[in-house]
Amino acid sequence: MSFAIKLRDVFSKHADLEKAIVMEKYMRDQFRFFGIKSPDRKEITRQFLKQHGRPEHLSDTVLELWTFEERELLYAAIDLLLLEKKKVGPSDIEWIKRLIITNSWWDTADLIASNVIGHLVMKHPELRRTYIDQWADSDNIWLQRTAILHQLKYKQKTDEAWLYPVIIKHSASNEFFIQKAIGWALREYSKTNPESVRTFIDNTELSTLSRREGSKYL
Repeated sequence: MSFAIKLRDVFSKHADLEKAIVMEKYMRDQFRFFGIKSPDRKEITRQFLKQHGRPEHLSDTVLELWTFEERELLYAAIDLLLLEKKKVGPSDIEWIKRLIITNSWWDTADLIASNVIGHLVMKHPELRRTYIDQWADSDNIWLQRTAILHQLKYKQKTDEAWLYPVIIKHSASNEFFIQKAIGWALREYSKTNPESVRTFIDNTELSTLSRREGSKYL
């Protein structure tokens, strides 16, 4: 029995139907849930790892967890990925990309964007040219959103010479998740460089949503 299947069996023993219904409604009934809240999921996973150790083959385990219907198992896959992110390198970006474009929604894509892809690009800046630029031009909105958000935690290390052009590129998008990502990226960077963001917003044609989100702390 694989690591992923063993973990799924443990999760299933903590299922709560009432909580699952609430969670599924929050996610617009697009995904199934066991009904395990985040703190409980993390504690269950921690105890499981304490007993079984970490998976021998991270990519195989994460990708297998990604095939299950219950959303908590995808979150657990990301938890594992974050635990091992110091071991993740440029050669892993292709299979990580599969996580972004498969069973996609903001709940998984955003965690990967800021915590995994952002970490990789910080360590390996060449990935921006070889991958992130292409994702920004992709037809897939989750790759676009990942590109826009990957610098979310960079603070003073944010490359605004890259960020602002990619925002302008997508500024006319009618897609809610892209407008929201633009606003979120600007809002976070405004905590570090408010004058730069204010000037950019004042001189750029943005959607009402992007402008409102980006200006929240200005």
